Amino acid sequence: MNLSHGRAAATGSPLLQSLDRAVAELHPAYFALVMATGILSVACRLLGIGGLPPALTAIAVTGYLALWGLTLWRIVRHRAAFLADFRSHQRGPGFFTMVAATSVIGTDLAIGRGAYALAHALWWVAFSLWLLLTYAIFTCLTVKETKPSLEDGINGGWLTAVVATQSLVVLGSAAIPRAGEQAELIALGLVSLWLAGGMLYIWMISLIFYRYTFLRFRPSDLMPPYWINMGAMAISTLGGALLVQVADSSSLLTSLLPFLKGFTLLYWATATWWIPMLVVLGLWRYVSRKVPLTYDPQYWGAVFPLAMYTSATYRLAEALPAPFLLPIPRFFVGAALTAWLMTFLGLLVSLVRALRQGLRWGRFRLPAPAVQPELARRET
Repeated sequence: MNLSHGRAAATGSPLLQSLDRAVAELHPAYFALVMATGILSVACRLLGIGGLPPALTAIAVTGYLALWGLTLWRIVRHRAAFLADFRSHQRGPGFFTMVAATSVIGTDLAIGRGAYALAHALWWVAFSLWLLLTYAIFTCLTVKETKPSLEDGINGGWLTAVVATQSLVVLGSAAIPRAGEQAELIALGLVSLWLAGGMLYIWMISLIFYRYTFLRFRPSDLMPPYWINMGAMAISTLGGALLVQVADSSSLLTSLLPFLKGFTLLYWATATWWIPMLVVLGLWRYVSRKVPLTYDPQYWGAVFPLAMYTSATYRLAEALPAPFLLPIPRFFVGAALTAWLMTFLGLLVSLVRALRQGLRWGRFRLPAPAVQPELARRET
């Protein structure tokens, strides 16, 4: 079924038809909303902030189910547009937010509700998605005949592939039983994913850093997903800290303990290094170059790293142990909550405006992420 046929098949009221057109354009990276909300719930639980985690979990689960519903709608009615995203250098990596969102939901349910059986099942869902998306997306981008330049084709959103990989380690450490004969196999699998995610980060951040320093960089190029530069290392830190904490369940992990602690600290140091850099670049974009600060769904990709850094630093302080690090997550949880609230309010205002427009003109549009004009033209 092609895109035009899917649109023509829409039935019902003009508002429903316009919603169908909006679903056709749904960006796969919308699952970052679930990632940010779910990990913020985990961070609040770790820091003992009562009342907020249940509400955040409810929002995350509701958003997760709603986005899967919209995604399935898009697959059925707009399959051509859905498949075209796999060949897009800008939209394709956004699919990895599905994996990370599934893992974050599972981690939140395991820690907050003790739903380990459900979390275990979600790990297999996330792992299956990760296998499919990793090889489908990178194969499509590799064999694609017409490709954008590095300047137009890569951004921080590519690092969601790293986040997706490390999210499997986080959920696996929290939810997968480690007793019995399979303990060593599970340990080997989780460590392998953890190291593979770290290697993937090295490959990608090398290209991103090169793009930063040697190619033209405009304020419009500094998209919110560049915060994933830090978030990918933060979730790598969290995965390593959790592996250290469960090391006594495996002789393999016990033998690797110094290595695990060293690399975990390396990941945390790298994430910490990025924070001032990203703040300075943000000031350059919004203050010096006066780019308007308006709602964009990609801002969820900036909320997620703040909440993830909070959780990662807390677990690192436990794993080393290094209790002198605990003031850091207490500060960052406030920054993450503020960023989440502002972004969530922006989403609500955008949806209300879109609904009013749809009721008045029959043109409902979901808030769409901004794109680089040059790349949009090349991939159309």
